[in-house]
Amino acid sequence: MKRVIITGATSMLGAALINECIANGVEVIAIARKSSEKSGRIPSNKLVKVVQCDLDNLKELNIDDSADVFYHFAWAGTSKDNRDDPRTHLNNVEYTLDGIELAHRCGCKIFVGAGSQAEYGIHAGRIYPETRVQPVTSYGIAKYAAGKLGAKLCQNLGIKCVWTRIFSVYGEHDGENTMIKYALRQFSAGQPAQFSAATQMWNYLYEKDAGKIFYLLGQKDVPEGVYNVASEDTRPLKDFIMELKEICGRGAVCQFATPTDQPTVTLDPDISGLINAIGWRPDTTFKQGIENILSCGKSSDIIYR
Repeated sequence: MKRVIITGATSMLGAALINECIANGVEVIAIARKSSEKSGRIPSNKLVKVVQCDLDNLKELNIDDSADVFYHFAWAGTSKDNRDDPRTHLNNVEYTLDGIELAHRCGCKIFVGAGSQAEYGIHAGRIYPETRVQPVTSYGIAKYAAGKLGAKLCQNLGIKCVWTRIFSVYGEHDGENTMIKYALRQFSAGQPAQFSAATQMWNYLYEKDAGKIFYLLGQKDVPEGVYNVASEDTRPLKDFIMELKEICGRGAVCQFATPTDQPTVTLDPDISGLINAIGWRPDTTFKQGIENILSCGKSSDIIYR
């Protein structure tokens, strides 16, 4: 793998993958929106070439350089307000197909798509790549459709399709409205942090580890198909919250809601197929990841504790 193309290059996963590629001497063509406010996440490096292109222009985009692997992270409408908008996510399915056709024009032999655990919907037990999908949101439905139609188009074009279903990734570049960022803000301000009952099983994967996973999926000769992308650390969500509290100190206060019988999303992924395919084990514990976030916050004048 000498050169890769990455859409959504300013996303948390895109930035993590770019850094991993640089560390391994792999050239990157980073595709980012023209108006992206996160362009500073793309490292200034001789191995990285930035191409500005919005999703609705992927179909017309021409790249002079050839590449080996095409990573598609770009996806519109991921905010809470747009997550269940059918037309927004229908467009994302078409953008995925546009990305595959661009990969073909650039000579890529592998397409790696970023699906989601939302494709599975609500499951009470262990989630395998073969687990029946039953998405309940427009986002999850469209991710599943993009994966299935993308695999069919890849087959027609002679490209290997690797479709990932990403669980819960966290890190320095995480969104400000995530549970972790919320908790750190509350704890740093000396205010109680309020949570659900947090009895469901959960899984957190550090962003740098996620970047390494995606690098290896392109670099290794893995079988095409579906891979769950997660860590090996699955436990009740409340355990993660209490670990956050311990890291942030005695002044941190948690308030949990009373458990109910209402079904909730549970993340208990099986990643044995991923481990077997790329020979990977996570490098970062949850505690180390949180300490990295806190350290980054300090260096950016954002004090969490």
